[in-house]
Amino acid sequence: MCLGIPGRIVEVYQQDGLPMGKVEFGGVARETCLAFTPEAEVGDYVIVHAGFAISRLDEREADEVLRYLAEAEGGVETADPQLPEEQDA
Repeated sequence: MCLGIPGRIVEVYQQDGLPMGKVEFGGVARETCLAFTPEAEVGDYVIVHAGFAISRLDEREADEVLRYLAEAEGGVETADPQLPEEQDA
């Protein structure tokens, strides 16, 4: 399974002829290729997968995705309490 993570662009620049940027994820900035989202600007939110921004999204959508990821990170705590627990074989 592949997962794209939303981040906010904090810097845009050219490197070796490619549009690049620094994208912040929860306070950590990573270099990201913006070739697939050349219209993206500082302050925009993008979905990043394997070092490439693959799409833009608005702040509301980014917040929603981040909430879902935080819930998923909780694992069992967010699972449906109505489901039976798995039994060891």
